[in-house]
Amino acid sequence: MIRHTYDMIYNGQETGRYRWDQLMKTEKTHFGTLFEINAQREFKFEGGDTTDFRIAGHQVDAKWSQTDGGWMLPPEVFGEIALVSTGSDGNSVWSVGLIRVTDEVRREGTNRDKKSQLNPLGRSTVRWLWRNAPLRPNVLLQLPPGRVDLCFRSQFGTQRTHELFRVAEGLIVNRNAVATVSRQLDAQKRVRYNGGSRSALAPEGYLILSGVYHAHVAKELHVPIPLADEYISVRVVPSTPDVGVYLSGNWWRRALPDETVSVPAPRIDEGSEVS
Repeated sequence: MIRHTYDMIYNGQETGRYRWDQLMKTEKTHFGTLFEINAQREFKFEGGDTTDFRIAGHQVDAKWSQTDGGWMLPPEVFGEIALVSTGSDGNSVWSVGLIRVTDEVRREGTNRDKKSQLNPLGRSTVRWLWRNAPLRPNVLLQLPPGRVDLCFRSQFGTQRTHELFRVAEGLIVNRNAVATVSRQLDAQKRVRYNGGSRSALAPEGYLILSGVYHAHVAKELHVPIPLADEYISVRVVPSTPDVGVYLSGNWWRRALPDETVSVPAPRIDEGSEVS
């Protein structure tokens, strides 16, 4: 849900953005609202009377801060439970905890909106449900900036998609990253054969595996296994029997980083992948 919220606020398919520092101030502020909405949709929380949610009979207010400990607490949550959350897309972590906002755990001073923050005691007594848990990675933040620049260099979305799978070899690439780089409504079609990255990069030895149909291939090649809405590109070379994966009548293994590829990658079944 948090991964989805980041991707919603970036709106990469329309804007090409993928980093927090690319957002406008109003968009950063709006992240907390989207977090609240998406949490309520995902977990089907009831609406609260004066707070955002009612969970197991308790009034609970959802608070997000990109800065750990920076939650702004309005008067309606004083005496109630706050669901405090934070995360870092760059570090691929997120945290969610609970605290009852009593006088003892919040600062005495308030701003002109009568909002307060947790004091040191409050920040140290948050009941963390998840603390620095893994966030599904944003591949465009995992790559060196120079390689990301290569992805956006071409004026053509298809060429940008090809470059993404070249530079991100061996890394999980989610569908949103493909849409962000291609900037096209039919972004996922740019991955397929018949002109997409699978056919364009096959002569260079690249397989592009889908989590829907090719998780077993990723496992045999000893690379991260993509989920249903993810891909991973792998550069392969012919192998000896029983080493790697058996595809199209031959054995294949992952190519070493400096290994020359002279044989095109085999064709893999695309099944009925949704575009």
